[in-house]
Amino acid sequence: MRSQILDASKIVLVTFIFSAIIMILMKKVAAHIGAMDIPRAEEGHRHIHKVTTPKLGGVGIFLAFLLGYMLFGEQSIRMNSILIGSFIIILMGIIDDIKSVKAYYKLIGHIIAASVIVFYGGILLNNITAFGFTFDFGIWAYPITILFIVACTNIINLIDGLDGLSGGICSIFYLTIGIIGFYQGRYGSLVMILTFIMLGSTLGFLFHNFYPAKIFAGDCATFMGFTIAVITLLEFKGPALISFFVPVTILAIPILDTLFAIIRRLLKGQDPFTADRQHLHHQLLGMNFSQRTTVLIIYGINILFAAASILYTLKDPAVGRMIYIVLFILVLWFVFHTSIISDKNPKRTEKIKEKLKISHKKRAK
Repeated sequence: MRSQILDASKIVLVTFIFSAIIMILMKKVAAHIGAMDIPRAEEGHRHIHKVTTPKLGGVGIFLAFLLGYMLFGEQSIRMNSILIGSFIIILMGIIDDIKSVKAYYKLIGHIIAASVIVFYGGILLNNITAFGFTFDFGIWAYPITILFIVACTNIINLIDGLDGLSGGICSIFYLTIGIIGFYQGRYGSLVMILTFIMLGSTLGFLFHNFYPAKIFAGDCATFMGFTIAVITLLEFKGPALISFFVPVTILAIPILDTLFAIIRRLLKGQDPFTADRQHLHHQLLGMNFSQRTTVLIIYGINILFAAASILYTLKDPAVGRMIYIVLFILVLWFVFHTSIISDKNPKRTEKIKEKLKISHKKRAK
């Protein structure tokens, strides 16, 4: 086991160093081609930065991923499908980072990338197993798998509203899956190699992206969501393996935040995919937490969900279930005491707006 730990550490370290170095180049490339995130003042804009910041951080992650594959991966039809699908995702992201692309064009690109995984790679969500219950999808496995990949691809991009938020959440996911797979004796499998490659690549990006960020992932953040979907499908499916429920709960925060956003906008009669400033991190900012503290709080919550998943899978399912229940009760409490779904507290909403204005002024200095 010691040699396996060293091998896994080598994968993470090599991809981390390369990613951290390549981000320096990506900043210059982004400035050269005009892939810059220019602060916008409109009410619905999700980001709260005031400094023009280079994007294409997601491209740097992708390049580190490619290096990791060339050094540590093995060729296969599944891996070929992942490479092709990833290239489509990154290409769409780069185009959007340079010149904004209409949402339905990006959606078409994401569906094509997901279809490559499903029909060429043969990676399917045939069934899910949670708490002893198994659900078979039959012929519906094809559209359900495509929908799952597209949803994961976009969820990470949708919650990317603060410096270090998406990169940190994804890193926690990769680390958790790596720990679970490692201690179940799956080291050396395709999914474990991918997981450790993505962990190092994302941490290298996070080195530059944590507050105050020097580079953003841009729309290429979708690449992280895409790999999360693929890793989930490869490792956690079928009754012989651990429940599909486990990796999904590791992403509980971005999933719930996206769900709350859709419900909130529908209740207001708005387009469910219109950006606003009522996300989880905005609610925390409205409670007088700084950007750095807000991100760390969300990390902490995510780590608790990850710990519950590790306990449920490797140690004591009963304890894991109890932690899940407690966490979801806390989530419900948060929902009813904030305006994350409905604006029941106009004063808090105004406080959030004021907090964001103050953050803008500080970043502008």
